[in-house]
Amino acid sequence: MDNDNWHLSKSVPITLIFGLLVQGAAIVWTVSMMMSDIEDNREDIIALEKRMGRLETSVQSQAIALARIDENIKAIRSSVEKMADRNE
Repeated sequence: MDNDNWHLSKSVPITLIFGLLVQGAAIVWTVSMMMSDIEDNREDIIALEKRMGRLETSVQSQAIALARIDENIKAIRSSVEKMADRNE
């Protein structure tokens, strides 16, 4: 039978092993930085969601106030028109 098992020759240069270790460390460092950035983004998104909620509440309050002002203007216009009709 053939002995075709994989094996590492003793003639593998130390620079190859060192290069592989450096690549492995670079991959770990890159993944670590990505995870840190993802966590920062998650925190920023949560803060933006809270801010958006406050803005939506403010806009709704302003819309209600604007509707009330519009109704008041209509009532004032109606009163002024009635007064103008009486004076004619």
